[in-house]
Amino acid sequence: MTLLHEEPVRFRVGEEQLIGLLHLPTGEKPAQGWPALLMLHGFTGHKAGDHRLHTLFARHMAARGVATLRFDFRGYGDSQGDFAAVTPARQLEDAGAAAEWLRAHPDTDPQRLMLLGHSLGGLLAAQAAADLAPHRLALWAPALPDYFLRYLPGGSLPAGVQDIGGWPLGRPFLEEVLRLNPLRAAAAWGGVAAIFHGDADEECPHSWGERYAEALGPGTELALIEDANHSFDDLDHLQTLYALTGRFLLGEALD
Repeated sequence: MTLLHEEPVRFRVGEEQLIGLLHLPTGEKPAQGWPALLMLHGFTGHKAGDHRLHTLFARHMAARGVATLRFDFRGYGDSQGDFAAVTPARQLEDAGAAAEWLRAHPDTDPQRLMLLGHSLGGLLAAQAAADLAPHRLALWAPALPDYFLRYLPGGSLPAGVQDIGGWPLGRPFLEEVLRLNPLRAAAAWGGVAAIFHGDADEECPHSWGERYAEALGPGTELALIEDANHSFDDLDHLQTLYALTGRFLLGEALD
């Protein structure tokens, strides 16, 4: 197995600092640089993911020769910023800055930057695909804007900040996210993509993954993992998720 090198990453968007971790393979680097993967975490998540979901997958990919960056959006995890000020537009700006940083790294191949998003991160990855132009796009249990209807008390936008389990959710986030159309954005992109979804997901039903696959067009892979939930809380499900996603990102057959 290829040995790994991991290093903290800091980059700025405006006046605020974002924190991440870069996982680099060691050994003989390809002449054009390592292919690279950018990971986007979900709503109220962080760069490690539930039960280190993202950390362990980043190491899985680095061991297979892919430089992988995972980071906290502004207002999340270790990055600067106020969660009450988070909006999808700000998160898309963060993703763009992270992609630019990763493409500029001297050890990566800027032509082979891949993108992976989980849950809200999947929605954002689909929304950003046309601008970021990833070599491949992988979505884990991607959300749709409908997910956020649960945060409309009485069916109306809240007047200000609301407390959702200790997170100060601002009205501007809800205003923006409900206007997004990631399916249309995905259809307009037209690149190589795959969706990985648990068929027991109660947060983002697997029918949403099917809608993304349809929007992304013919040839899009849709892998339903039997009995898996939204965060793949089972060691066998994780093993399946990592193996299938890794094969897709490396251009290998899933079956």
